[in-house]
Amino acid sequence: MKRKRTLSYSVPYGLWLILFVVAPVVLLVIQSFGNLHGHFTLANYATYFSSGTYLRMTFNSVFFALIVTLITLLISYPMAYIMSRLKHAQFWLLLVILPTWVNLLLKAYAFIGLFAKTGTVNQFLTLIGIGPQQIMFTDVSFMIVAAYIEIPFMIMPIFNSLIELDRSLINAARDLGATPWQTLIKVIIPMSMSGVKAGIQAVFIPTLSLFMITRLIGGNRVITLGTAIEEHFLVTQNWGMGSTIGVILILAMAATMFITRDRKKGGQRRG
Repeated sequence: MKRKRTLSYSVPYGLWLILFVVAPVVLLVIQSFGNLHGHFTLANYATYFSSGTYLRMTFNSVFFALIVTLITLLISYPMAYIMSRLKHAQFWLLLVILPTWVNLLLKAYAFIGLFAKTGTVNQFLTLIGIGPQQIMFTDVSFMIVAAYIEIPFMIMPIFNSLIELDRSLINAARDLGATPWQTLIKVIIPMSMSGVKAGIQAVFIPTLSLFMITRLIGGNRVITLGTAIEEHFLVTQNWGMGSTIGVILILAMAATMFITRDRKKGGQRRG
């Protein structure tokens, strides 16, 4: 009876995976081997790996994703650490989560209002004598907005890993004479690395495929793989090339997940 019940629960889940995960990826791979007329070809992959434009675009995507991930990590870890030590930690976490409920497009337009020539930031710069600056349509503005959007997704896993730490180990380190800094570096951070890795996955992978922020904030100066996919599907109608870039993006995401996977369980089994 229990086995039948488990099977009845797993069948809908399996169908959902097949229809909305496996099938779209398979269709994308098949489409990547098609030309403009739908005939089989390897030209899309040959063009991608031989074109300096596409390779530069790939480098830019990875570079910007790394910078945004690093910025969010440097901000999120201290913030998550402080929040985990506060009395009403879950309340503060809720305040961090709240901005994720706002539509991404609305947040982008809010930053347009802040960074515009006559926006709030430039009004402040004018007030202190620096004068209006070109903030919009720059790499810096893109990274600021992307980091702001992704910060909650870095904080949440780190916060959860810090909350679940065994406090007796921290107390033992202090009893053995470790300073607060040594306890943080040698005990707390290593024990919370699973949350850090999960946060890196949650930030790096979506940042690789950003396209709307690059349009609205970067002004097409920041060209990523997500932007290229949008161009090929909606503008040039070259679905084969767009699918090829999509496959490359999926492989990059899979490589990121493999590199940042949690190796603890495998080590425990070997032990």
